[in-house]
Parts: sequence; C-alpha cells; structure tokens
Amino acid sequence: MSENEEINNMPASAPEKPAETAEMSEIATVTGVFFEPGRVFEDLRRKPRFIIGAIIIALFVTAYGFGLYYKVGDTGMRRFMAEQIDKSPQASGMSAEQKSSAIDLQMTIQSVIRYALPVVIAISLVIGALFYFLGSKAFGGNGNFMHALSVWIYSSIPPTVIGTIGSLIVMAIKSADEIDIAASQRGLVQANPSMLIDGKAMPIVATLLATLDLFMIWGWVLAAIGLRITNKLSSGSAWAVVVIIGLIGVLMRIVGAIFSGNPS
Repeated sequence: MSENEEINNMPASAPEKPAETAEMSEIATVTGVFFEPGRVFEDLRRKPRFIIGAIIIALFVTAYGFGLYYKVGDTGMRRFMAEQIDKSPQASGMSAEQKSSAIDLQMTIQSVIRYALPVVIAISLVIGALFYFLGSKAFGGNGNFMHALSVWIYSSIPPTVIGTIGSLIVMAIKSADEIDIAASQRGLVQANPSMLIDGKAMPIVATLLATLDLFMIWGWVLAAIGLRITNKLSSGSAWAVVVIIGLIGVLMRIVGAIFSGNPS
C-alpha cells in the first residue's frame, strides 16, 4: 500500500467542538436573575461571567456601610465602641485613658475597613465560590470554578440589592438614635423572627432566628437553582451543597455572637 493510500485510509479526526457563547448580555443576566433565574443560569453555564455582578454587590454593600456611618456619625460610633469595650472582661482593669485609646484604635480600624470594603467583598466572593466549587465536585458536579463564582455572585445579587435599598429607605426615615448599630450590621430591614426578641439580651438566639431570613432563603433558592444547572447536579445534591455551606456560615455567626455579645 502506498503512502498516499495509507493517509487516505486514516480515520478523520473529530471536528473540534465550538466554544459555547453567551446568549444574554451581562446586564441582561443581572436583571434577568430577578425574574427568570433558570434562563440566566443556563446562559452562565454556557459562558460563566461575574464582573458586572461583583461590581454591583460591592457598590451596594459599600454604599450601605458609608450610609450607616454618616447616619450615626462619629458620636454614635464612639458610643457603640465604648459599649463594646465595656462588655469585655478587661474593661474593669482599664483606665479612662486606656479606654479612650482603645476607642480611637477601633475608630481607625473601622475607617480603614469602610474604605477597603470593595477589596473585602471581592475576597469574600472568591472564598464563597471556592466552597461552592468544592461542594459541587464532592457531589459529582462537572462545573469549574468560574461556574461556582458566577453562581455565588448571581444568587447574591437580588437579596443584596433589594435588602440594601430597603435598608437605605429605613435609614432615611429613622433618626440616628433609633438605629441599633450592632443589630444593623447586616441591614436595617429585619425579614426574620429575630425582630421579635431582644437581641442584646439573647444574642445567640437572635442570631439563630436571623438565619430564617427571607432574603437569605431567597439567595439559597437561587444558589440551588444555579448549582443544579451549571454543574448538572440533581436538585437534592444542589440543595445539599447550599445547606451544608449555609450551616457553616450559621456556625461562624454563632461564634461571632458568643465572642461579641451582639447578634450576628
């Protein structure tokens, strides 16, 4: 057999599968996740993306952080810091000058955190996505890290946007004296049973009840839909990933409530 015949008899290589492209713009996915999340996550499965969504979350969270600070002012923040120091076991052994220095230090730290919020948020988004990625892989998902990052961000957009808008409206209506800084760290709109109890007297119970928040549940539902579609998981497996990671978050909040004495 000649060389040409051998070449002609060789099996043709399979054509390369064309890369899938997005059918929706990134702006369309941001608005669509409120009304048709299934379609949005199908598009994110084809081409995961996250930049616009991450910017929106960072802007809203940062706006709330600065809005809360300017609402209560330096006086309100210093009063809050003094209350936190008085709760600590070391408070009894501190002089007035030491307490004042500690308050100044905390005010400086809080100021740095406010300006660094976009960076803090970016890091938290990456960490959350890593949990979703590892959890999905453990349950047999076939998505990659970019899929997990897209799901984490897009499932967070609706509760973040609606919750922040509601909190800013309440902030504008309430007087500064009516705002409980400790309880308002996660927003001024309390869509959970923790509003029915005294969080200062029972911070751990208040933290547990706060996990039954409608905004949080909304985010969990979206995340389960997203993981199911982007990772081709069963509904049960997708919910298992979301619930397990959600419980880890609840445990961390309870630990925070124990050490701070405030609902988290």
